[in-house]
Amino acid sequence: MDQAENELKRGLSSRHLQMIAIGGAIGTGLFVASGGTIAQAGPGGALVAYLLVGLMVFLLMQSLGEMSARIPVAGSFQTYATRFVSPSFGFAIGWNYWFNWAITVAAELVAAGIIMDFWFPGVPGWLWAGVFLVLLTAMNALSAKAFGESEFWLSLIKVVAVVLFLVAGVLMIFGILGDNSPGFSNWQNREDVFHGGWVSIISVFMIAGFSFQGTELVGVAAGEAKNPRREVPRAIRSVFWRIMIFYIGAIFVIGCLIPFTDPSLLASGEADIAASPFTLVFERAGIAFAAALMNAVILTAILSAGNSGLYASTRMLYAMAHDGKAPKIFGRTNSRGVPMAALLATAAVGLFGFLSAIVGQGAAYAWLLNVSGLCGFIVWAGIALSHYRFRRGFLAQGNKVSDLPYKASFFPIGPLLAFAVLIVVVAGQNYQAVLAGRGLEILSSYIGIPIFLGLWLVHRHVTKSRVVPLLDMDLSGPKDVEEDASS
Repeated sequence: MDQAENELKRGLSSRHLQMIAIGGAIGTGLFVASGGTIAQAGPGGALVAYLLVGLMVFLLMQSLGEMSARIPVAGSFQTYATRFVSPSFGFAIGWNYWFNWAITVAAELVAAGIIMDFWFPGVPGWLWAGVFLVLLTAMNALSAKAFGESEFWLSLIKVVAVVLFLVAGVLMIFGILGDNSPGFSNWQNREDVFHGGWVSIISVFMIAGFSFQGTELVGVAAGEAKNPRREVPRAIRSVFWRIMIFYIGAIFVIGCLIPFTDPSLLASGEADIAASPFTLVFERAGIAFAAALMNAVILTAILSAGNSGLYASTRMLYAMAHDGKAPKIFGRTNSRGVPMAALLATAAVGLFGFLSAIVGQGAAYAWLLNVSGLCGFIVWAGIALSHYRFRRGFLAQGNKVSDLPYKASFFPIGPLLAFAVLIVVVAGQNYQAVLAGRGLEILSSYIGIPIFLGLWLVHRHVTKSRVVPLLDMDLSGPKDVEEDASS
């Protein structure tokens, strides 16, 4: 393979990077599932859970930002795990991340078919899923810039919807919009505000973690950013606060306007558009077409997640092929810098996923989703561990912290704390099933752990790879970035 002929092209600008990071964290977890978290833990409990998860993600994004600004490659966490922990750890992280997003694409396609039933009840969902798969694949096949542009506009629609929701919500709280404003009455009874106490907060913590998955996409996109050492730090700094304002603001508004005992809040699936807390608030504000509006926004969120997932998993497969961890064919790119073989292979997994759901393999598909969901948390833990070792290796090789394009402010506490919290999150995925001794449910919830460990240990056994010594770590960035920095 000629390396020079099979390289990605840097077509992503600053606005693309910022929207990719923001959009990655705003999806159905906010628009639909947020209501269920308030019903489960009360408005105060949900707020605490999302705030704690947000702080953990902030530490994680700082870790990712430090590494991806210094070494902006498409392989991102897989490359970092390989260079700073061990090749076998990187192998397991890479395949986990690819599988995570490839299956997520399939899930989003199924959800898109359900959403379209709102407007076209007579058209089978699998037809829409197929149409959207072709559309997303075509968008990704054009160029990195085309992906970035499509994701910018899809994410912008989501951001505008959240901003409108927050504005309408505040006006309703103060009685300026709508009728019979409850004001802050839903926050007066401490037992209602923190319904279920810490046990409920911990269970919501898991749900909130899934909602934030996708923020790490900026690390993958750094591999195709025009000026990564300037733009990645800028995206990392601004994105966290915007996401926190959206999530904390939305939870607060919903908690003010809808009592946690409202049965509508318990709806948590894409099919429950009319029961989305966003829909309920817009309807009470007097917006007659609220359900149709939120249906369009949620469809946008689903397509955005599918678009990002296809991009991220394709780039991960491409990077693994270049590192010898996947077949070489997946490392080839066309004249536009798009790894078509990797893209088509990932799209094929999406095709298999939604077909398996439609032909009645519901249980198998649910297991795939459980595995992929846990994979995201495992990858996050890998980012934290890789950063801890990266900084130690960077200093051990005679460099100074001031040499870094972006510095994680809370090292070493940041990555260590994020790692510890993520281990708790992974272990507590379904602690209710563990306490109740429900064996099949336990296996379904935790099957991602033995799969990850199996990939890691089998690769380690076959290749005899060991932990990379600090002085042997490869800290070099891509050739084009290093040349720009020295010129």
